[in-house]
This record gives sequence, structure tokens and C-alpha cells, in this order.
Amino acid sequence: MNADNGPLIISFFDKVFREDGLRQIDEYNLVLRLDDYLYQLMDGREDDPFPRTASDYLEEWTKPERGWLRKFYPSGSDIPHYELTAGSEKVLQWIDSLASRRFIGTESRLQTCFDLLKQIVQGVETDSEVRIKELQEQRAQIGREIERIASGDISIMDQRQIIERFMQFKQIAQELRSDFTAVEGNFRELDREIREEIATFSGKKGELLEQFFGNHDKITSSDEGKSFRAFWDFIMSPDSQEELSRQLDRVFELEEIGELREDATLRRIHFDWIAAGETTQRTVARLSRQLRRFLDDRVILENRRITELLDDIERKAFKVREDNLTGDWMETEGLRVHLSLPMEQPLYSPPPVQELISMIEFEEEQEIDTSGLFNLINVDKERLYKNIEQALKEKGQIRLDQLLEEKPLEQGLAELITYLHIAEMEPFASVSEEIKDYTFWNGKGDIIRKALVPRVIFTQRSTHGIP
Repeated sequence: MNADNGPLIISFFDKVFREDGLRQIDEYNLVLRLDDYLYQLMDGREDDPFPRTASDYLEEWTKPERGWLRKFYPSGSDIPHYELTAGSEKVLQWIDSLASRRFIGTESRLQTCFDLLKQIVQGVETDSEVRIKELQEQRAQIGREIERIASGDISIMDQRQIIERFMQFKQIAQELRSDFTAVEGNFRELDREIREEIATFSGKKGELLEQFFGNHDKITSSDEGKSFRAFWDFIMSPDSQEELSRQLDRVFELEEIGELREDATLRRIHFDWIAAGETTQRTVARLSRQLRRFLDDRVILENRRITELLDDIERKAFKVREDNLTGDWMETEGLRVHLSLPMEQPLYSPPPVQELISMIEFEEEQEIDTSGLFNLINVDKERLYKNIEQALKEKGQIRLDQLLEEKPLEQGLAELITYLHIAEMEPFASVSEEIKDYTFWNGKGDIIRKALVPRVIFTQRSTHGIP
């Protein structure tokens, strides 16, 4: 906020990462966007308020003392990418709160407060009679509501109530998408603290290993880790995704929300949640792998130090032996003579002689079956892409096991592996290692084969990328 080019920074961040809905962007495209933005600001002006190049500005914005952008290299890429830091996200949210709102709703927020308090009270109640009584009251209330609707008395929300609740949903949805940046930052900070503990540890190796393996789940077992795991389990449920899509489609069909229906990013917000959550999950997994690798490096360094100490002891021993060639320089008590009697030695046993046959004779007209050399399985990947595209035209998303029920495997395990390869490489598929699904196909001799594979979900969000 105190930067000389604060308005430039805030407006550019809002345009790229908020209006365009980008979470990450590579350096090349970000430099092009900043160049175009600076050119638009300079249009028609004689002075030059921004004399530096776009690359210079980006380099300054990513310095540790600034911390406005995070520069990193994604896995498997040598091109730097950029994303907003948690502090920059908070600044943009605060700027949004300064804008005058044409409509300020209080009823929906008050109802939300009551619902949250009710959930807390019901969640900590241990008296079974009290909980049963509350459930009976809810059942009676639902029964009265059913009778009232059956009699034709149906109450619906007016336009004010619809807009009020929709605006609150929009605010929470956007804040939730921004919270993932802060969650990733907290995970990285927690990882940094654990690394400092390991780097400054001065005890024994066994104590270090015990401390690490006792806390290696510290990232995922933290409060944020548990909350994120609960969110991820819920959002990855096919039933939850279908319900969210159905409800969003129904709401955006309402004429009462007016021009708010033009926000296309909000209509697909749950897919943005999935993409952001997948990025956060991969970050946690990568941090865990890096932490284990960091510990392995520490153990290697300690082993190297032990080897150096042993080598130093040997050099000193050789030096003592050379300096004391005559006379006794060491005495050891308790020695005894070791005797080895001749009859204790085993008798000589000659090794067996193996007869090698270097020439193999074949019959003159013997035929050799060479069909196995040409019996290769070639899976048509284009056909699998067409199966996925055809299924997504009918549904917004589909699991792999459901797709295989409609389009059974024709080439068995090889075709199944090709589907998994497509899911791993293409952005329109998400893979969950936590949930497994069974797939079945007919093998040779009409034997039913089955395989347990990670859950794969194909979505319609990026089907334009299918060849």
C-alpha cells in the first residue's frame, strides 16, 4: 500500500488474477500482459511515469522484502511461474470492501450466525435425551411444513432475499478460493520450521530419527491440514459435485438475480475449488517428500563425518606405529592362544565338472512357431479419447469405472493402463489416490478379470483440449 506504484500494482494484480480468474501464470505471458498494461497507461501521455521494463517490475515485486508475488518452478517445468501471495490476496479483498455496495444484506448473515451457533451447540451435546428431543422437534417442524405445502400454501423468496443470499454466497466463494493461497503459505512455513529444527538439532542420530518420524505427519495433522482434508473429501465426492453443479445451474436460471448471472467464473466456481485444492494437495505431498529427502541428506552428512573420524584414527595409529618401531608401545591383558588343529580343517572336495553342449541340432524340416513375435497389442488412444468425449457430451462429468460400464474394455489391462495414462497427462481429469474403484473386463476364456485403481474423474471443463 505504501509502494510508489501502489495503484499500478493493485490494478494489474486485480486484472490478471481476479478478473481473468488465473491462479498461476508463466513468466512469458505475465511479462506480455504487463507490457500491454503499461502501454495502455502511457497512451496519450507525454511524461513516462513507468520508465522501467516489465521484467524489472516483476523482479522487484518478487523480492523477499516485498513479497507481493511468489516466483516458483512447477514440477517438471523449467519456466518460472508466478502467483499472488496471501498478503496480496488480503489487500485485494480489502480494496473490494472499500467500494460502495448498492445492496447490504443483513438477514441472511444473521441467519448464518444462528445456523453456525446451532451447529456448535448440537455438535457438543452429549446428553442423548436432549439430542433426541431436538431431532423430534425438527421432525415435527418438517411434518408441519409438508402439510402446509400439501394444502397449497407455498412460500417463496422474493427478489430481495434471493439477491441477498446470492451476494453472500459470491463473497464466501471468492474468499474460499483466495484462502488456498494462505493455506499453502502456512504449509510452507510449517515445513520451514521443521527444517530449522532438524538443521539445528545437536543430539544423537537416534533422537533425531525419533523426533522426525514422530512428527512427520505434522503438516497434515495440523488444524489447517485436517480442515483441508475434510474439504477435499467433500469436494471430490461425485455426489457433492453433481449437487453443486445442479444447484448452480438452477440458481443462474433465476431471472431475479439479473446481471449477476453474467459472472461466468462464479458459475464454475466449484471446478476452481477442485483445481486450487489439487494444487494445495500436491504442494503438501511435495513438501513431505522434500522434508524426507532433507532428512536423508542430514543422515548422509553424519555418516560422512563418522567416516572422517575413523580415517583420522587410522592415520594416527599408523603414525604411532612408525614412531615406535622398537619396544612395546601398547599392552593388552587377557589374551589367549588360538589353536587350529589339522583335523579341524575340511577335506578337499573337487568341484563338479559341467558338460557344455555348444552345438544344438535341429531336424531338417522342423517348423518353429514365430507368431508370438508378431502378436502385439496396439491400443488406439484416439478411440479412448472419443469414448471420453462422447460420455462428457451427455454428462458434466464421469468416473472411469462408470465409463467402462458403458464402454467395456476391448483389450483388457493394456487399454485400462492407457486410460490411466490419459488421466495423468490431461488437465480435464483428476486422480484421487485416497479413493479406489474396481474395474472389470472379460479375459481369455471368458474369465472375469478385475483391478483396483485410483478414482479418476473426467470433467467437461476442458474438453476442448481433447484431440
